[in-house]
Amino acid sequence: MSGWLPAAAGTGSALVGGFYLAFSAVVMPALRRRPGGEAVETMAVINENAVRPPFTVLFFGTAAACAAVLVEAAIDPRAQSPLRVAGAAAYLAGWASTMLINVPLNNRLSQGGTGLERRWLSYERPWTKANHLRAALSIAGAAGLLAPTI
Repeated sequence: MSGWLPAAAGTGSALVGGFYLAFSAVVMPALRRRPGGEAVETMAVINENAVRPPFTVLFFGTAAACAAVLVEAAIDPRAQSPLRVAGAAAYLAGWASTMLINVPLNNRLSQGGTGLERRWLSYERPWTKANHLRAALSIAGAAGLLAPTI
């Protein structure tokens, strides 16, 4: 397996995982201490900024690199490293979790309207649980992708 490809995928996975971990450890606990309306407005601004480079380049670029690791492993059986394949699959599972859970929750949160306190309460817990999951998957992905081959 090309050495640069799993290294790039692993580094991206580690950076994305660290970003998610920071959210779980710092951002969401801080927002929980704010009034619901303020938390909704702040999270909406954060989400707007997240869909711009550099995060989108890192998020989608790492997914592309992980997919390439899996394709390369499928094409060349000698290139298969079970840890790297598992690492790439783990990051992509976290990527899918983001697209299937976190993004729809973000979209619902930013729809506007009344009941900001209620919206925040129905958003924060499932979003944070999904964030913990994608952080763990991204960090596990980095560990697998960056592990030395034997």
